[in-house]
Amino acid sequence: MCRLAMKTASEAFSPFSVISAMEAMQEGYDGSGLGLLLRGLEFADYKYNGKDPVLSGIAHSKEALHRLDEIMEGKGFQLKYDHEFETDRAMVEATDRFKYILRVYKQPTSWDSFSEKKVEEELMTTRIGIRLDGEAHGADLTVFSLWPDVGMIKEVGWPLEIGYAFKLNEDRVKSRICFAQGRQNTNYGINLYACHPFFLQGVCTMTNGENTAFIPIKDWLMGKGFPGYMGYQSDSEVFAHILHYVTKQLGLPLQAYKHVMTPLSNKELADHPQGDFLLGLRQVCRRLIIDGPNAVIGSLPGETCMIAMDAKKLRPMMIGGNPGEWAAASEMCGVDAMIPVRDRANDFQPMRQHTVIIPPDRQELEIWSQFDQFPQNQAA
Repeated sequence: MCRLAMKTASEAFSPFSVISAMEAMQEGYDGSGLGLLLRGLEFADYKYNGKDPVLSGIAHSKEALHRLDEIMEGKGFQLKYDHEFETDRAMVEATDRFKYILRVYKQPTSWDSFSEKKVEEELMTTRIGIRLDGEAHGADLTVFSLWPDVGMIKEVGWPLEIGYAFKLNEDRVKSRICFAQGRQNTNYGINLYACHPFFLQGVCTMTNGENTAFIPIKDWLMGKGFPGYMGYQSDSEVFAHILHYVTKQLGLPLQAYKHVMTPLSNKELADHPQGDFLLGLRQVCRRLIIDGPNAVIGSLPGETCMIAMDAKKLRPMMIGGNPGEWAAASEMCGVDAMIPVRDRANDFQPMRQHTVIIPPDRQELEIWSQFDQFPQNQAA
């Protein structure tokens, strides 16, 4: 089993607090790696405007870094800030890491007339192009994200050691949202693209569980012809792409995600106030039904966070916090590590029918059941 930890707060905080939660849950995973999503970025030595695109990844050689510079400059990106992690390489297991990348760019001026949708497409295709370039050169260039206000860090090793190796305890980089997962390679070999969290056009998820319906879901998504539905080094990556499909392609509210992954039965839909709509949704998206068990934590543009369980509900999850800050983790001790001072009477353990939404104002949890009515005419 893997372990998940997520914190979202109105004020930026150190990712090390979330890594500490991973350490508290250390008996629940094998320590084979750490993946971090940082959203709502703040840098100690740079005033970031939250709008410029941020590139995160790894250049595994000097030549790879040079090619990356050529790619970005050729597309018209201008480098504005290059975060130096000052990494303690002796604490990192891998030896082919020339430079860890967390860079802020000014987007090409030729994009100024583009619509928001077109800019998102260009950011995605640029990221995919960098990934394919790295793969064509012996996997010497790895890219995790290219998106405003988002950075990702992934590395092999024990989470706490990686946190110290990257000096994340020194508060040089903070964020308002941080996801962390201790990666366990149960299905595939060591590959940083298989490391949670997964990210596509502002949509992010990480998962504790397994998805034995991976192949048919992957094939269906790839058959849609959308360039971002690619990669699939992990069976859990489809959870991010399903969330993307539901909210970005279909334009449905976040609550619909659960109905696509684990739809209700005919008998349950017959009694649901939106039963006819959900029956049609189930039919259209039947190839996206998962076979768990899974616990899913996700994030959307605008800093909305969510937690959903699949119908089998065999993976643990706890949520707790205060107005302005909330945390979710696979174990109660993980929540305690991130928000030790809170009213525990407000802690919540989602069941198999629940979707828990933490809106951007972070004042309270929104707890939705699949049996509740949800807004059909607005996206999350």
